[in-house]
Amino acid sequence: MKFDANHYPFASARNVIYGRGMVATSHPLASQAGLDVMKKGGNAIDAAIAAAACLTVVEPTSNGIGGDAFAIVHNGGKLHGLNASGPSPQSISLKAMKERGHKEMPYYGMEPITTPGVVAGWVALSEKFGKLPLEEVLAPAIDYAKNGHAVAPAVAKSWQRAYNVFAKKCQDEGEHFAPWLETFSSNIDKTRAPLAGEVWASKGHADTLADIANTGGKSFYEGALAKEIASFCEKHNGFLSYDDLASYKPAWEQLISINYHGYDIWQMPPNGQGLVGLIALNILSGYEMDGSVESYHRAFEAIKLAFVVGKRAITDPLHMKESVQELLSMEYAKTLRDSITNTAAEPPSILPNYGGTVYLAAADDEGNMISYIQSNYAGFGSGMVVPGTGIALQNRGADFSLDPNHINVLAGGKKTYHTIIPGFLTQNDKAIGPFGVMGGYMQPQGHLQVMLNTIHNNLNPQAALDAPRWQWMTGKKFTVEHGFDRSLALQLEARGHQITYPTNNGGFGRGQIIWRGENGILCGGTESRCDGHIAVW
Repeated sequence: MKFDANHYPFASARNVIYGRGMVATSHPLASQAGLDVMKKGGNAIDAAIAAAACLTVVEPTSNGIGGDAFAIVHNGGKLHGLNASGPSPQSISLKAMKERGHKEMPYYGMEPITTPGVVAGWVALSEKFGKLPLEEVLAPAIDYAKNGHAVAPAVAKSWQRAYNVFAKKCQDEGEHFAPWLETFSSNIDKTRAPLAGEVWASKGHADTLADIANTGGKSFYEGALAKEIASFCEKHNGFLSYDDLASYKPAWEQLISINYHGYDIWQMPPNGQGLVGLIALNILSGYEMDGSVESYHRAFEAIKLAFVVGKRAITDPLHMKESVQELLSMEYAKTLRDSITNTAAEPPSILPNYGGTVYLAAADDEGNMISYIQSNYAGFGSGMVVPGTGIALQNRGADFSLDPNHINVLAGGKKTYHTIIPGFLTQNDKAIGPFGVMGGYMQPQGHLQVMLNTIHNNLNPQAALDAPRWQWMTGKKFTVEHGFDRSLALQLEARGHQITYPTNNGGFGRGQIIWRGENGILCGGTESRCDGHIAVW
């Protein structure tokens, strides 16, 4: 991988970071926790688990113990994929939603809760690749939950927005939202979220993490925690049961990939949406991507085409009707490419605009690397928090369709179309490293842009992340960051694209990148749009 470590064409206050061991996350305390574990004899996988557990405490606005996770691990010269996403409860159904008067899946409450996979993912990664016991790996997160941490600025802003939502929910809809307020309000003032720099702690969260560590995750799926989760859901007319938790197992899966201009780009297979990014790159593989207005136009059209295919085809792989191999074939890519004209097309509106996720990357001096992502889906998820535990249950089921003819139609025990995707890059069977950009349906778009910046523009990891991003919203509508070239935007508008610069410059995802050089030295970039941080030795 060739790039200039001193070339930063976009606004940035950061340089790339070099080292032999590296943890890159969206929060300094999580990155440092991962590095501390690595220094105690752990490897990159131990570090990633430690950082992920810390993020449930220090950035609960984007993930939690009650969410899902995916990981791509490089170990022993091979890549391994872990799907730790959970299915819908066995008892949920279209009939049940109809009886409750729902015409589409609710966003908050008991209905969109699916079986949490995060804890099982930590355990699976630790058992297969970790060097340290889970008790030691989770110790930093337990400490932060028990003794508190100073809330970071970007987290505080998201936290207050969430507080406003759930305070109103509690007032309007009742007691089942009350545990959220009790758990996630400021420790000082229950009428607001914790402020930036204010110390926040959660004893219940600490006790839960300790129970997970001491039982190897069994308490969460078969023991005391499982019973508390199931009892809470039953009390409030939910669907998630003890049997749903007890029967859950994460899955090691064969990764999918394409070769793009000499690089192999790897993603998890469906039910994840990594397929969307690969389809878009396959389309663009037939073009010269030189940064011109023509290149941007083609990228805009490619991502729209890829999403139309993805939303039509992706669901629980047991229910898919189109094969991944067919959708990633060059013949299919040519068919899609040939449909692109010189003007903007207007596909149907298919992308809801929400998401809340943490992505992290870690690498060590033994050759281990991990691309890891976990999420409650929408920030704190469903708003359902198991009292006294710190467990915020995800609302991943909100992505199910209630249309009986849709591929992703709701059914009991089914996995939904999943937005969170870790990425990995190799060349000639050698690992270059993990990359990812989180943020709902921004994720394949972020992956696409990072790869274009890296492969065609030869940008270093920090510059590739700093580059102004664009995002397809619906139809011909794209939002672009304020650093996006105004002249380029005007030229794209002349082709029919509807370009807007949002008043709030959020929503364009947050990413991390770690590349390994030919000399074995790691080079990393972290997200400048949040509290991103790289811990390194």
